[in-house]
Amino acid sequence: MSVVSADVLPGSALPAGEEAAGVAELGPRARMWPSLVAVYRAQLSRARVARIPLLFVATFQSIGIMILMRGVVDGGGEAESVVAGASVLVVAFVALNLLAQYFGQLRASGGLDHYATLPVPPAAVVLGAAGAYASFTVPGTVVTAVFGCVLFGLPLAHLWVLVAVIPLAGAALSGLGAALGLLAPRPELATLLGQLGMSAALLLGVLPADRMPEAVRFARDLLPSTYGVEAFARTFGDHPDWAFVLGDLAVCGVVGVVSLAVATWAYRRAAVR
Repeated sequence: MSVVSADVLPGSALPAGEEAAGVAELGPRARMWPSLVAVYRAQLSRARVARIPLLFVATFQSIGIMILMRGVVDGGGEAESVVAGASVLVVAFVALNLLAQYFGQLRASGGLDHYATLPVPPAAVVLGAAGAYASFTVPGTVVTAVFGCVLFGLPLAHLWVLVAVIPLAGAALSGLGAALGLLAPRPELATLLGQLGMSAALLLGVLPADRMPEAVRFARDLLPSTYGVEAFARTFGDHPDWAFVLGDLAVCGVVGVVSLAVATWAYRRAAVR
């Protein structure tokens, strides 16, 4: 009978030194930026086929609303509000409504468990998904804005401000949509909350504020998309007050940071349950 050392047996435990060395050889946690880019690309490729038809729906919906409002609004400040509100509505449809549905379904189906096993920061998951969904709003928002300007006879000179309006309003609405989807106990409730949020963006963003009661105006000021609408609408004048435009964009950016932070907290909360 031969004697074999216990160190080479298949099920034997490693000595303390070797076990510590094995633990030390584990790779470090993924960094924020590479993780964010990876999640963004994965979400972008995943949603490319499924979300493009819905983007057309969002665009045609906004264009249809402007055509209906053309019979009521002739021009001036009201036309500027309608065009700006309809353009930002495309962002609200995708970034708020669809993202709330996505995270609600992801939580209900156990998809968060997959992300929880990956060595990526929770913020990268939320920001990557929000960025991917917000990216789909760019062509629809631009088409809606150009169509609205032609329909109401508004100048096209300052449409470049959409370069700032889309990401800032998209960040604010994406964070809100992700938070609603992650905090809702059921996916049906997440869908309902997302649709209610989009309806609020429609009613409070597209309709001229001058015709609203005081209580409704207060509710309008609480909606994140309002400041994106106001910033865009101010640029249609002959001499835009860029200080107010920058102020509205700054508020939109601050709301975006806060809403994405809340969404990240909601993701952590949902992932550990």
